[in-house]
Amino acid sequence: MKKILVPTDFSNQAENALKVAAQLAKKHASDIHLLHILEIPLHKVDALSTYNNLPEAVYFMKLAHKQFEDLKDKDYLQGIKIFEHVEFDEIFKGVFHVCKKQHIDLVIMGSNGASGLKEMLIGSNTEKVVRTCETPVMVIKKGHGIFNPKNFVFASDFRDECKPTFEKAIKFADMFGSKIHLLMVNTPTNFMSSNDAENRMKSFIKSFDFPNYTSNIYNDISIEQGIMNFSQSIGADLIGMSTHGRQGISHFFNGSISEDLVNHAKRPVITFKI
Repeated sequence: MKKILVPTDFSNQAENALKVAAQLAKKHASDIHLLHILEIPLHKVDALSTYNNLPEAVYFMKLAHKQFEDLKDKDYLQGIKIFEHVEFDEIFKGVFHVCKKQHIDLVIMGSNGASGLKEMLIGSNTEKVVRTCETPVMVIKKGHGIFNPKNFVFASDFRDECKPTFEKAIKFADMFGSKIHLLMVNTPTNFMSSNDAENRMKSFIKSFDFPNYTSNIYNDISIEQGIMNFSQSIGADLIGMSTHGRQGISHFFNGSISEDLVNHAKRPVITFKI
């Protein structure tokens, strides 16, 4: 893991994510790329535009640079190579473009979630990034003095399409010496017998050489609730999931469990795009 992207609006939530990124960067000799989004129409920063179109954009660019400089003076960032990026776009598009251009290995974001009507109509910025980003995204909800995820829940239906994402999860677990707790949640509307669930999980895991894991089948009223309740019961440090990244009308009707977890879980969540 050589490059970590941290989108920031310079809030406390964003700094919580940056502190985790700093711990990972020092442990793995990674660079940190800071990204700030200015949602100003691009024509306002066109170098050929008249002066009257520029002052707002210039002001916010200078302000962002000053805030970047203040951040880089923080003690916890000393010794880490930091790169700055400012994008004039929506945040999920900006993250996507920087990840592609800079070959980012991991995105770490802070979030306090979204709920109720706001979640249904708009969704949090973090949720949109999870839905569209092809790079693994880790969402941090609070401060972590020491980020050391020893118990890592990987929730899945353990179909073959999830194998590439589980391979990424194993690499992440290897970095921390984490134990992976494989989790399949049984619900009343999507029921599978314990025998069938166990056989599917055994068939799934035999493709991988990773001995440090447990297999778990958990019954609950919904998959999301089951993941959160199981994670609570074992004191999990991190929850991992695959995401399909549904968009448009399919997302509106079907939703996404990983995006719901990003909004509602109190623990850190990492998502891997299928």
